[in-house]
Amino acid sequence: MNVPADLHYTDSHEWIRSESDGTVTIGITDHAQAALGDLVYVELPEAGRSVAAGEACAVVESVKAASDVYAPLAGEIVASNDALSAAPEGVNENAYAAWLFRMRPADATALSAFLDAAAYTKIIAEA
Repeated sequence: MNVPADLHYTDSHEWIRSESDGTVTIGITDHAQAALGDLVYVELPEAGRSVAAGEACAVVESVKAASDVYAPLAGEIVASNDALSAAPEGVNENAYAAWLFRMRPADATALSAFLDAAAYTKIIAEA
């Protein structure tokens, strides 16, 4: 399982990457996409939407199941990866390149509360 060391992770299988402009990029982990199987549809949040930490704000759907994607932080959605609407299989091809949305967090220091790669690897190994 691919778990890049430079990202933060949630126990609900989202990854978080800090960007140089103060935004964060969110996607689902390699583990999550493998568990879901071939993705056939994604529903992404609109730019400008305010979200609470833990709020379901996107959906990924595979031939097996649909799953909510949660905003790990409170803040404002600034962009969605609209290319995934036409080609959701991009997440299966590379879960860490096929980001879902970007947001400007209300509190950027909250990133320190998330899992690092070692802790996330331990969680998926125990599942």
